[in-house]
Amino acid sequence: MPASPDRARLLAPAQVAEMLQIEVDEVVSLVMEGRIRGAKVGSPARWRIEAASIDDYLAAQIEDARRSALWQQSQVASFPELWGRPRSDS
Repeated sequence: MPASPDRARLLAPAQVAEMLQIEVDEVVSLVMEGRIRGAKVGSPARWRIEAASIDDYLAAQIEDARRSALWQQSQVASFPELWGRPRSDS
């Protein structure tokens, strides 16, 4: 039976490593650090990573790079631009 679209797609660490062009050990480290979502499943237990978490991880990496570039471009950086807009307590 095919997987339902609502169900999270799980990837092996080797697949994620190939996508991100990093080592498998680095993928497992990212899971252990909580930077991507994954868990050990099955018997024997093997790591599986949520595909959606890869998109979240890449978006966070892009945002970090954007903020870093802004910081490097300006001696007097705009803190709201770098750290986000302040929340309104309305």
